Amino acid sequence: MNLHYRTLGEGQPVIILHGIFGTSDNWQTFGKQLATDYQIFLIDQRNHGLSPHSDTFDYPAMAEDIHEFIQQHQLDNPIIIGHSMGGKAAMFYAVTHPNELAKLIVVDIAPRQYPVHHQHILNAMSGVDLVSATSRKDIEDQLKPHLPDFGVRQFLMKNLKREDNNSFSWKLNLPVIQENIENVGVAVDTTVTVKKPTLFVRGAKSDYIRTEDKALIQAIFPQATVVTVENAGHWVHAEQPKALYKVLIEFLQTS
Repeated sequence: MNLHYRTLGEGQPVIILHGIFGTSDNWQTFGKQLATDYQIFLIDQRNHGLSPHSDTFDYPAMAEDIHEFIQQHQLDNPIIIGHSMGGKAAMFYAVTHPNELAKLIVVDIAPRQYPVHHQHILNAMSGVDLVSATSRKDIEDQLKPHLPDFGVRQFLMKNLKREDNNSFSWKLNLPVIQENIENVGVAVDTTVTVKKPTLFVRGAKSDYIRTEDKALIQAIFPQATVVTVENAGHWVHAEQPKALYKVLIEFLQTS
């Protein structure tokens, strides 16, 4: 699959993978900071952003997309950064190709299984009448009763695009994501050990990486370090970008 991507800077390659309902744009500001020292590849994962849609939506497929991207662009042992779903995809890639990356950074997700918890978002997005909407405000007004958080609505509305007839549509493959949403929470294979330097970053106000997850993290990634960013929830890169940048640079510049 030919994934849509943006590239910034020069140097050692770094691939950044967004979370569910996200796009490469979510990490563009952060990518520009890292691009002073690295070549950054901001990727839209399958069924998201401007990348192709597919009826297959699971981590083995996403891991193979990453592998294919690395081969297509002839990247030598890239550093891989993933947030949430992107972090799981990065972990699946690492256990499938444990010798084909330099370092791994996982932002606010653990290797364990997670219950489905995005159904209210999927229901809200699926319930929007895009045909009758004449403006983005019309769509936001439809989302608001179901999603009262302004930031969540703005994040989701980045997935909107205008068609040639001036109507709206979703960039992401909403029906397939909804049908396969349980695949987003599956656990990482524990039979493989990845001995590359690995960093797990968790938000202090998030429960995605719990203290009891550290044993599982160490079992799969024995060189892993877990760092907590204070005053951050699940969206660490948006809530505490300076603190996250400091943590990442220290890890990246350590041999």
